[in-house]
Amino acid sequence: MGVTGDAPRPPRSFGEEGGRLSYGGYLRLPELLDQQRPQSEAPDELLFITVHQVYELWFKLLLHELESARDAMFAGELWRTRHLFRRVHAAERVLVEQVEVLETMTPQDFLAFRSKLSPASGFQSVQFRELEFLSGLKDERYLGSFRHAGTDELARLRRRLDEPTLWDAYLAALSGRGLPVSDEEIMGSLLTVARDRRSYDDLWQLAEDLLTHDETAALWRMRHVQMVERQIGTKSGTGGSTGAPYLRDRTRLHYFPLLWELRAWL
Repeated sequence: MGVTGDAPRPPRSFGEEGGRLSYGGYLRLPELLDQQRPQSEAPDELLFITVHQVYELWFKLLLHELESARDAMFAGELWRTRHLFRRVHAAERVLVEQVEVLETMTPQDFLAFRSKLSPASGFQSVQFRELEFLSGLKDERYLGSFRHAGTDELARLRRRLDEPTLWDAYLAALSGRGLPVSDEEIMGSLLTVARDRRSYDDLWQLAEDLLTHDETAALWRMRHVQMVERQIGTKSGTGGSTGAPYLRDRTRLHYFPLLWELRAWL
């Protein structure tokens, strides 16, 4: 080949050509890092705010993934549902482990700013209640607890009360395989799935994914109540609840009670 004049240019690296998007711009870091605004001079309040804001980010992701898993079940795409549940389980394990970070704060450190929180409380987390509604723990009475929620947040909660749950989607998956799902027949269908895994292993594994979601949520509730008891003992919650006693009562809840009952029938 002849000389063309200009030396050949080296291959360009990804992102160098014409890009104006930066790491901080893409993640909106200036806005994100401006959201931690302590109400006191207590040094551990930043820790408290950061951990709870991170929880809300995880809740947002979980709602997105669980909605997708529910829709995939309705569509009969059980392979996709199982893939999404692997992600859900991984995120939920992080939620449980994250409690340990909060427990590095001593009761004395928490009491240094706790009075500033009232009447704010984790009880008022709209996204956490959405997760419970989506998973099957629907209770319209909770709407009365969100006096400080905005119009959009209340609309989201009402939508969750009206829309299908993960269990509804699983029943649709069973029905799609010719298994009856009426109240009188559902346990028989679950037993058929459990006893004939050669024919229904995908449905069995999906039921196990639902159970892991249920179990990990219960583990988080237990770790949460232990952390609360370690921090404030039997004091009332800042939002007006009884505190640890209320949280401990909720550790016995199940999203999918029939899947737990199934064990007794096998």
